[in-house]
Amino acid sequence: MTVAVVAAVAALALAAVAGWLLNRRAGQMRPTDPGSGLDTSDLGLSRTGPTVVHFSAAWCSPCARVRRVVNQVCGDLGDVAHVEIDLDANPYAARRLSVLSLPTTFIFDAEGRQRYRTAGVPRADDLRSALTPLLA
Repeated sequence: MTVAVVAAVAALALAAVAGWLLNRRAGQMRPTDPGSGLDTSDLGLSRTGPTVVHFSAAWCSPCARVRRVVNQVCGDLGDVAHVEIDLDANPYAARRLSVLSLPTTFIFDAEGRQRYRTAGVPRADDLRSALTPLLA
């Protein structure tokens, strides 16, 4: 009986560590290679400043939190466009940008190049820090 308890505790500890490792980067804005050459012509990107694009779906509850964060930051910064793409309505764009989970958020510069990406809910400060240099 004690061996089973020790095994169960060890399994739970291992699962907790694995979950932490998988989720530790959730919401962090990660720089991407701006020279990726992806076709972004159908995403509705701004040509006068940066654009935040986030993929969502009606059934995705964290997507509502992303929407609030993005609306707040875009409202504060002023010259940042925001495009929300429904994964169910536009699966082609999601595949092209390798969206594997929801929510996924991208930052594109005024030339349409992908500069940052994150899966999960980004922090407002991280989003603002990534966008501010693109406004110059």
